[in-house]
Amino acid sequence: MKDILFQNVSFSYPDSGSVLEHIDLKINGGEQIALIGHNGAGKSTLAKLINRLLSPTDGNVWIGDMNTKEYTAAKIAHHVGYVFQNPDDQIFHPSVEKEVGFCRKIVRQKGQNVRAQIDAALHITGMEKYRTKNPFELPLSLRRFVAMASVLAMDPDIFIFDEPTAGQDLAGRNTLINIFRDLKEKKKTVIVISHDMEFVFENFDKFIVMANKGILFFGTRKEAFQTPQLFKKAGLEPPGILRLCRHLGIEAADVETAARQIYDKWVGLP
Repeated sequence: MKDILFQNVSFSYPDSGSVLEHIDLKINGGEQIALIGHNGAGKSTLAKLINRLLSPTDGNVWIGDMNTKEYTAAKIAHHVGYVFQNPDDQIFHPSVEKEVGFCRKIVRQKGQNVRAQIDAALHITGMEKYRTKNPFELPLSLRRFVAMASVLAMDPDIFIFDEPTAGQDLAGRNTLINIFRDLKEKKKTVIVISHDMEFVFENFDKFIVMANKGILFFGTRKEAFQTPQLFKKAGLEPPGILRLCRHLGIEAADVETAARQIYDKWVGLP
């Protein structure tokens, strides 16, 4: 497992100025974290600094003992897998299996079984039955899983998913939950960029909240739940259960306690 470390990191785009300022952050290897914030808060910029698609204007980003400034994006991709918000930005092979099989060189370098990695990635994403299909014949929701499978097959230490629930129905959301559970069992680091507050509050225990070119909050779901003003400061709509608690005048330390109190008080069953 590789830790992620930001040391006094700032970043500016040439045409739009400063986006991130003086970021100090440590994400321990194996953590699963939801990265949330309003549009323009710098979430995707922060994530792209991790996989070296961007390089800091100031400061340093470390992946384990690797300073990303000293490596190419292709080299960092062996350790950090990035699933883009738009899968069409990373799909370019004529069949699902060939797209996922693009991992072959990296997998061989790691001394792993290529076929086993490809088959496992197709299985957990539900893409097995589409392996001979052209990805662009599939709907956008399924193309997202093709892109995920291609990254999962490379088996990096760190995974970044940008808005993975966008356009997904209940079955797709359940598939995502299974993927994240599997990665947790394998002690992989997972960072999910999302506006889907219900999904991340149900499935993630730690949060990074971004606002005003920096990190407004980094802590547990329980701590976020106990800080209702956090969401207003970040320009975010709180998750539904927190809004319901406010409406009902219920004070609870965490989501589970709140749900139980609501159930006991309003359903009237033990």
